[in-house]
Amino acid sequence: MKPVIETERLVLRRLTARDAPFMLDLLNQPSFIRNIGDRGARTVRQAVTYIRNGPVASYARYGFGLYAVVVRDSGETAGICGLVRRAGLDDVDIGFAFLPAHWKNGYAVESARAVKTYAAGVLGLKRLVAITAPGNEPSIRVLDKLGFAFERMVRLEPGDAELKLFSCAL
Repeated sequence: MKPVIETERLVLRRLTARDAPFMLDLLNQPSFIRNIGDRGARTVRQAVTYIRNGPVASYARYGFGLYAVVVRDSGETAGICGLVRRAGLDDVDIGFAFLPAHWKNGYAVESARAVKTYAAGVLGLKRLVAITAPGNEPSIRVLDKLGFAFERMVRLEPGDAELKLFSCAL
């Protein structure tokens, strides 16, 4: 698979159905469910459906989406990072999630910084937003390092939990 974005330590590439076992693991991490949400994928087949209806559909519709973050040295898929067009938000959202075994290696900052550069330089975006659960301090620290600032509390849909919305001019 051809890389979309490369950094010194990481390769970001489009997700495919072959990533379903990794995605199933990521989607069912307690930290993912607590901070991002339960996507209801409990089987590899459901993970394939999630990939096709989410990232792959986004690539086709918008030309961007969430990407697999692969560690160059090991070839391991550590997490996901990319851009999402969400109903309820006026701007494109940057998102990231990593398996706990890959936390505290700087991969979230490195991949998100590269995605931010890609959003400005290749896609021509002028502003990005990010949403987090209010108590998700690790993600908030990443956003701070990337130059995002807290803007306001939002609900993506009526009745949803309130989320912190951060923004950054590009």
